[in-house]
Amino acid sequence: MDLSKVTFPTFVLEPRSMLERITDFMSHPDLIFGAEKCDDPEERFIRILQYYLAGWHIKPKGVKKPYNPVLGEFFRCRYDYQNGTQGFYVAEQVSHHPPVSAFLYISPANRICIVGELRPKSKFLGNSVSTTMEGENRITLMGAPDDGEYVVTMPNMYARGILFGKMVLELGDTCVVKNEKNKLFCDLEFKTKGFFSGTYNAIAGRVRRGNSDTGEVSGRWSHVMEFKSIKSGSKRVLFDAGRDGLSIAPKYVPDIEEQEPYESRRLWKDVTHAIEEKNMERATEAKSTVEDAQRELRRRREESGEIFIPRYFERRDGRWEPKLNIPRDDSSEAIDAVQTWIWPPTAG
Repeated sequence: MDLSKVTFPTFVLEPRSMLERITDFMSHPDLIFGAEKCDDPEERFIRILQYYLAGWHIKPKGVKKPYNPVLGEFFRCRYDYQNGTQGFYVAEQVSHHPPVSAFLYISPANRICIVGELRPKSKFLGNSVSTTMEGENRITLMGAPDDGEYVVTMPNMYARGILFGKMVLELGDTCVVKNEKNKLFCDLEFKTKGFFSGTYNAIAGRVRRGNSDTGEVSGRWSHVMEFKSIKSGSKRVLFDAGRDGLSIAPKYVPDIEEQEPYESRRLWKDVTHAIEEKNMERATEAKSTVEDAQRELRRRREESGEIFIPRYFERRDGRWEPKLNIPRDDSSEAIDAVQTWIWPPTAG
């Protein structure tokens, strides 16, 4: 059963949109800041790997699913870092069938740019729901332009125990982190727990350069993950969720009154408020109001032949890219250009 057309009961909803959920991967940017200063390409690659693995430990208690964004919905925020620099993020739902979320994170001062898209596909498997996370993150170290892009794919998600037994959210299957320019690759396996054995949240992976293995990744994405060098045998901690997971970069989001009607938090505010009040009946009503309005809008578009055009992103060469000439320097003009694009003065 394809679940993109199924309305989820509100008790399994996490009170935020998928567009905001993606920001979990921007929670520990210090892991990637300064990576371009590492002379060794493999060290730069491992820094990217660290950043990616650090995004998984943030999750709500129990099995919760963020809101399915509606077409044209967007989420934007700013980060103010302890080193006095800033980062900027915008995500937009650019397609409804199939659902596609496109996003951009950029910190000109820290020479990082991440462009990506997610195309989740959910299926009902009896007592569990599987969500295939198609799409990729494309990370550019602007201070190391010769590296080209670092491309990261996503594991699949499994919500088990929907009908009976313990409800558990697991990540499973394989994802890839790769940098074609330096011929560096990591195949990461997210292991789901077997019925009678195994551990929750385990990962295992191999880093290779060309055809030669250079290291192994092991551990649990909810706890501690390590990298072991094959050459030296030495181990290092990539991320310790218990120790490092507490220092999450706070994001600044304008108050709901200052947001536009299609910004995530304003669009879903009645649903969020009802869930926080544990009033599931009102949450369901509020969710239906949002979804019914979308259906009506879609019907009107189809009747008039109007084609939806995303505000922030466009398709180029089969990929969703920001409608922004991404600045490659760290000047105040570059920072102003990004801010003005995300928050145009007329929208304020």
